[in-house]
Amino acid sequence: MTVIGEALIDLVPAGSDRTFVAHPGGSPFNVAVGLARLGTRTALMARLGDCAFGAILRRQARDEGIDLSAAPLAREATSLAVVSFDAEARASYDFYFDGTADWNWSAPEVDRVPAGTTVLHFGSVASWRAPGDVQITRMVEAVRQGGEALVSYDPNIRPLLLRDPAHGRAMVERSVGLAHVVKASSEDVGWLYPGHTLDTVGRRWLNLGVRLVVFTDGASGAVAVAASGATAVRPGLAVDLSDTVGAGDSFTSALIDSLVRLGVASPTSLDTIAESDLAAVVEDAVVASALTCERPGADPPTAVEVATARRRFRVSR
Repeated sequence: MTVIGEALIDLVPAGSDRTFVAHPGGSPFNVAVGLARLGTRTALMARLGDCAFGAILRRQARDEGIDLSAAPLAREATSLAVVSFDAEARASYDFYFDGTADWNWSAPEVDRVPAGTTVLHFGSVASWRAPGDVQITRMVEAVRQGGEALVSYDPNIRPLLLRDPAHGRAMVERSVGLAHVVKASSEDVGWLYPGHTLDTVGRRWLNLGVRLVVFTDGASGAVAVAASGATAVRPGLAVDLSDTVGAGDSFTSALIDSLVRLGVASPTSLDTIAESDLAAVVEDAVVASALTCERPGADPPTAVEVATARRRFRVSR
């Protein structure tokens, strides 16, 4: 399993408006951590800065058992995201990204995909921010054309960083067309396709060649639709909410991990996925996301914690 994209520092409020705690973050980084905690061997391709914040990211990844052999040491500084919360503990971000490490991928760097990669996950800001997005897109296209590895994508839209929905749609659909599995939030879809339903957007993406589309809708749960016709709808779970930071990334990690564990993490297997398997995959992802919402910051659960939570939430498997 390989994840490519940004690894940055989230500066999270810690009691006062002048006090912040530095947390490793970035959607791809969080997905890699989530996969590792669930027991999936994971390599992270991220440009990690040669600075104090970059050292925090490298140390966290290594502590999680993530393979960094294809993660370049970058000369540029580490990207920063300053987090704030609304009354419902939903996170918003101010970004400090100009000239930072995550966006300057070179051809030799992206061509270091670890041998034996059977699942490749990409997405978030690095998939549509110049200049490195072109190199990532070229690499993902080559993996997709190879025909053996499963390609997963999460757009993780950040409206402040995209000019407008029309530009965002062009960037996202470029990547959607390279993926077998796409996960997106209802907020992503609402900004990209104003006035369109999840069902309409799901059909549009399936027509671009995706084999499985999964939409999350906050506390309402998630819905999945496969090109084979299989569907799954699972409600959200009642939680003692701390905040929503990293919840979507935990969902993505558990989604991919569950596909792997059920033996359906290949392009051909998705074409015949049973509805019972699809339902189990979505249930795992909903549970992992719910657990993350109960913890401050992006702190995905382990496989043991997910198994325990199934009993607590009375989710069978």
